[in-house]
Amino acid sequence: MTPRVLFLGKKREGNWSPYSSGTYDLSSGLKNSVSFVVQMLQANGIPSAFLQLEDNNKIDAAVTAFRPTHCILEAFWVVPEKLDVLLPLHPRVRWSCRNHSELAFLQHEGIAVQWIKGYAQRGLEIQSNSPRTVSDVKIMLEMWGLDPALSTFAPNWYPYPEFRHSHVRRWQQPGVAKIGLFGAVRPLKSHLCQCVAAQRFAKSLGRKLELHINSTRIEGFTGSDVPNPIMKNLRALFADSDATLVEHGWCEHAEFLDLLSTLDYSLQASFSETFNIVSCDAVAVGLPVVTSPQVPWMPLLTTADPNSSESICHTLLLAESMRHINTWRWVQYCGLREYCDASEQNWLARYA
Repeated sequence: MTPRVLFLGKKREGNWSPYSSGTYDLSSGLKNSVSFVVQMLQANGIPSAFLQLEDNNKIDAAVTAFRPTHCILEAFWVVPEKLDVLLPLHPRVRWSCRNHSELAFLQHEGIAVQWIKGYAQRGLEIQSNSPRTVSDVKIMLEMWGLDPALSTFAPNWYPYPEFRHSHVRRWQQPGVAKIGLFGAVRPLKSHLCQCVAAQRFAKSLGRKLELHINSTRIEGFTGSDVPNPIMKNLRALFADSDATLVEHGWCEHAEFLDLLSTLDYSLQASFSETFNIVSCDAVAVGLPVVTSPQVPWMPLLTTADPNSSESICHTLLLAESMRHINTWRWVQYCGLREYCDASEQNWLARYA
């Protein structure tokens, strides 16, 4: 039987953008991540689809309509008890849940461990996009007397374009260092440290810093009358300074790529990452990016200590020294290409 793979995610609510009207109708890292994998599978002749549903009561109808051989629940949004209903209704479907986080981030999800156990008890495969998490989940399953083979690797994939050797990036604006620090505002993102590093970098070059961030997706914070502590600190840092903080709403992927193209550098030196699509986007538009070693496909040359503004600044200066020879862009591009080629083979070995 030819595999048919159905990815199911949840429509999430949240005012991530002034254009979203409080509903989840824009791109997110998870949405883009799954969409890219579906794109790759379809290009290889494997019927695939990604649907976002309002709640788990919509799953039965979606599975019945698509008739998949494999159904992947994207992240933790379906209560394990719902599988007691779905599995008998669709006995020929192989079910799994795909986890996009490592334990450092996963520990903030209060239901994560309980649901991993509940899924595995029902025979679901627990797919993770990080080899370290695959190993960690195996240990957890063994602790519960469950089959560790249920923990498997399902990596990300990104549609990287061809590299343009002739494209040498120049400063976008005289006297200004335009740096992007995009993504959801989270404690493990290390925003404050990276902001200080960006200022160190701009000052060392005699330029004024213009730092661009997303400020409409504040994860783990729902209060409206109390300022988010991270955003409060960032705004206080830039207030009455010679640097500028530019806040952006959440936007569609193509629009985001256009935004990145207007900058000089990108920062993604986080404490925890499993893939980091924002860095992929930077590489795709030829924007040099500095990450932490947590980004698995990034060459160590281009990474920095996320807890040290001096280390991040030093790596930015190293990137600047290679600006006119394209070395920085080339090694990052090769790292992404190698990872994605291996990822494609992983998915094809599973479903082709």
